[in-house]
Amino acid sequence: MPSKNGILVNSEIGKLKAVILHRPGDELERLTPEYLAEMLFDDIPWLKKMTEEHDGFADALRSRGAHVYYMKEMLEDVLEMDGVKPKMIRETLDLSGIENPDLREAITDYLQQLTTQGLAEKLIAGLPKSDITDMERHLSLVDYINEDYPYYINPLPNFYFTRDPASVIGNGISINTMKVKARKREGLLLKYFYKYHPIFNATPTPLWYNYNNKHSLEGGDILVLSREVLAIGCSERTTAEGIELLCRNLFEGLEALDHILVVLIPHVRAFMHLDTVFTMVDHDKFTIYPGVEERVKVFKVTRNSKPYSLHVQSEDNLTTALKKSLKLPAVKLIRSGGGDEVTAAREQWNDSTNTLAIAPGVVITYNRNEASNEVLRKNGIEVVEIDGQELVRGRGGPRCMSMPLLREEL
Repeated sequence: MPSKNGILVNSEIGKLKAVILHRPGDELERLTPEYLAEMLFDDIPWLKKMTEEHDGFADALRSRGAHVYYMKEMLEDVLEMDGVKPKMIRETLDLSGIENPDLREAITDYLQQLTTQGLAEKLIAGLPKSDITDMERHLSLVDYINEDYPYYINPLPNFYFTRDPASVIGNGISINTMKVKARKREGLLLKYFYKYHPIFNATPTPLWYNYNNKHSLEGGDILVLSREVLAIGCSERTTAEGIELLCRNLFEGLEALDHILVVLIPHVRAFMHLDTVFTMVDHDKFTIYPGVEERVKVFKVTRNSKPYSLHVQSEDNLTTALKKSLKLPAVKLIRSGGGDEVTAAREQWNDSTNTLAIAPGVVITYNRNEASNEVLRKNGIEVVEIDGQELVRGRGGPRCMSMPLLREEL
């Protein structure tokens, strides 16, 4: 268990031993049509079916030897620790923009009286205005302007995509800065896990990035290719400034890290993160959305002799960069969709390339991506399929839904 052995991720494909998930809950029931875009959803999922699918995902991980931790249970563990509740309530209200003193006092009193389980629920599922009743207070201008908005604390419907708010890299963790307001508070919860939960503080754990940095950086763009090499996507959600800060911290703290490949991908929703178009599935094999390799630019980032500076050089193309970085005679890019342009586009929208490697040459995928799964099998990859008809409505696949804590060394 990580609480005894520490956290360690030095590859994308080492056998997965421990992982953090979040089982979808009432935060998904708070989605309404008028706030879908703001909450980063294209449709309203059916929660009952969604939880059944997510349970199937967790069972598939356990059946292959991975220990599953759940975000909500970890949050409850942390809230039981001395002095944590008032601190977390205060910081949550700060991030939620609750500044009216009367309202802030009323909400604080309400939250402090909840059980640990009840408070954990509100911190994830949100606090509707209808929960705060029987109070007389002075309304501020902000209160009047936001009168029709139904929440004091927003729900976190994207929280089941545990890949994004934090990333284990080597023996440390990056607590990421989420790009969109709807997900900002996820980093706060991960900060408390890092500070208080025994999974992270049983052994010294370096902090590579902090969620309160102003430059966005999300875990879907971070791929640990090996102990010596990372790939980081510069995407719609991850900025070049955030990448540079992370690179400097990693080069200072990870002696074995040789270089980082920065992959500039089109800044569009369909290509939200690097792992929505490109993932590693074996020592020398990657799945990729057809045509992406011609649309990306690749840069090799290394240490520089000057303090806090980096050396950057352009690479010819993605294939060559991967081959050189991993010291392989060749690499195989497995194109999703079975080579058909229309099928590839349809299945990429359903996260066909967002595979989760649970061992070298073994991946978890959605069963609906039939053509992409078949082409993986034809290339020698074992495919473990899960249902995802409702899970996919949040635009994420098995890799998005998992935060690896511990992988076996290759």
